[in-house]
Parts: sequence; structure tokens; C-alpha cells
Amino acid sequence: MKLNERSVAHYATCDSPADHAGFLRKRVERHHHAHHYGTSYQRRWFVLKGNLLFYFEERESREPMGLVVLEGCTVELCEAAEEFAFAIRFDDAGARAYVLVADGQAAMEAWVKALSRASFDYMRLVVRELEKQLEEACKSLAACRKSPRRSSSSGRKRHLSNPALVPVQEKPAIVENGYSTWGSDGCVPGGAACPDHDGGQAKPPPLPPRRRSATGSATGSPAPSLLESPVSPDTICFSKLHNWYGQEIVALRREWQERQKMGH
Repeated sequence: MKLNERSVAHYATCDSPADHAGFLRKRVERHHHAHHYGTSYQRRWFVLKGNLLFYFEERESREPMGLVVLEGCTVELCEAAEEFAFAIRFDDAGARAYVLVADGQAAMEAWVKALSRASFDYMRLVVRELEKQLEEACKSLAACRKSPRRSSSSGRKRHLSNPALVPVQEKPAIVENGYSTWGSDGCVPGGAACPDHDGGQAKPPPLPPRRRSATGSATGSPAPSLLESPVSPDTICFSKLHNWYGQEIVALRREWQERQKMGH
């Protein structure tokens, strides 16, 4: 992979947010005479951006000392003399492994988690999984939207095809004094309940209160016949009935005005 050093160095130190950053100790193997190897650790400042892992000599350094491209690699814990050590290993044979040591258990787990999710291969798997979940959610939403319409249309078809489900044409309601009354078509007058079409008990509508007559006797009098005003046959229509009931209000208002004048 060919990288432009200036572009990479600018990306490492620009103001773009880092996915993870912190101090790690990087293992360095030194060759001695007679093929003896020595191991030491150097403390470096690591910055993870995307799938690029930069490391600097100091936190304030403006140029990275090295770069690790996190593609085709695995991040795993490793056995080392140092505690809290983990390694970045690549699939290619003979590729260099990077052994890093964190300052504690929490820091080590955070680095392993961040590095494991940094590759484009991992992001590709996440995108595929999210696309699958979105497709399933869209299918479920479409099914929920279609189900009520289908049930209503099928219910309408069954209703039209089955004569038993056709509602019975009820007789026109008899109106008395502006309220619907209960007739003698199978219902019990006087406020008793009568069975409805489904076999349940339907409550009758409330009857209007009877006003007292001019003599003050309202109880004990027989109920007026249907389509007959409780006042007189001349007040069957609503306007006449309204005017008749308003006479009492007019009289009371006139008496109140007279008392007001006498009081002044």
C-alpha cells in the first residue's frame, strides 16, 4: 500500500476527532551478538483514526513516528512478561506483530475493543447487519399497514354476502318533547331494558323531565300520549313549545325588574 507521507502526517495531527487515544508501551526487540535478542518497551502516544493507528514520541509531537494500517489483522491478548499486554497480528506470513502494553485492565480492554472495530471489514459486516434489520423492519411495517385494510374489506364482504349479518331496519324513532321515546316494538316502556341485536341488554335513553304545571301538580298525572305536547295540542312544534316554556322566564324577569325599580 502506497501512502503520501504529507497527507498522512497532516491527517494524524489535524483537528479531526480521534476514535481513541492514549499512552501505550510498545515492545521493541533488539538484536545482539550471537543472535541473542533483547526486549524493551518504549512509551509512546497512540492515536486511532479510522483504520489508521498512529504513534508519536510525545503527546505534543507534530509528526508521527509510525503508522499501523489495521486491515487483515486480529487483536488479541497475549502472554508476556509485562501485565496488560495485547498484540496486533496480521494474516500474512512473516508479517510483523505489534505487542503493546496498557497501564491497566480498563485501558487494555478499551484499546482492544477500539482496535477490533477499526477495520473496514468490521464496518462492512456492521452495515450489512443494519441493512438486514432495516429490511425486516420495513417488511413488518408494511404488513402492519396492510392487515387492518384487509380485515375491514373482508369483513365488509362477509357482511354483504351473509344476510344474517345485515342490520335490521329499525322503525323511525318517535320524538316526544325533543327526545326519542321507547315504543312498543319489543321494548318495555317506562325505562326498562330491552335486548339488543347481539343479545345484550341495552339501556333506554333518558326521558326528559316533566315540568310542573301552573297549578304545581306534576306527580300523579298520567303521561301524555305520543306526538302530543305536555302543554296543549297547539304547541306540538318546537318553536311554539319553546315560546310556551319561555313565558315563565319572561314573567320572572318582569317581576325582578319591578323589584329593582321599587328598590331604587
